[in-house]
Amino acid sequence: MDLKVYVLDGGRLVTEDASIFSADGNYKGEHWDMANPCYLVVHPRGMLMWDCGFSDSLADLPDGYNSGRSVWSLTRKVSKQLEDMAIDLHDIDYFALSHSHLDHSGNANLFKCSTWIVDEAEREFMFRDTARESKEFENYHELENAEICSFTADHDVFGDGSVVILRAPGHTPGHAALLVNLAKSGPVIFTGDLWYTCRCRTTRNIPSNNTDREQTFESMARIEGLARELGARIIIQHERADWNSMPRFPDYLQ
Repeated sequence: MDLKVYVLDGGRLVTEDASIFSADGNYKGEHWDMANPCYLVVHPRGMLMWDCGFSDSLADLPDGYNSGRSVWSLTRKVSKQLEDMAIDLHDIDYFALSHSHLDHSGNANLFKCSTWIVDEAEREFMFRDTARESKEFENYHELENAEICSFTADHDVFGDGSVVILRAPGHTPGHAALLVNLAKSGPVIFTGDLWYTCRCRTTRNIPSNNTDREQTFESMARIEGLARELGARIIIQHERADWNSMPRFPDYLQ
């Protein structure tokens, strides 16, 4: 069986003032319409779920949810999308998050039976005292008792170099990207929230909620360098153009 990446719809974010995505005050009054995908990596040795979108409960709100800064919406529940793919949650061997913000971790509790692959710094960040009081916590709290594979350096998921979780801290302490070496598409790097859009990648603007500005710049430089070295395609997960360019089930990246 060849390595495959299936693209799932984890929701949509729309804002009329994109200045929230820049600590430097840029993008004020701009309309941004952003995707929020998640990915199922199917490998001969198992399956990995990368990110899991907004909480499925969002799909029960016909008009979405207005956070005060942006409107979040979800057309079809992630669990239903997996069901339509004939994927049982218990058959997903591994689960990993680019980071713990609620648009990426909304359905994390669904994967409590998978082995959770997590940067030690991110796990500590997720279960600190103040995090337990946050809106995000209710989405992933069941992972506290999950089987864990923790790492402090890049992690080779299947041991053959085909799927590697890359440390890229700064947005959060244990933020990560995912490198997948595909037979036909070549190497692809899914970058979480290292950048929000292609424009952010060009301007190198950093959101005000990043935990470490300089660390973010270092991670940007590292991922850019690795992409050049490997000739890898960078997928900016919230970028609408990248979302539109990817196949949908039953098709997949291969």
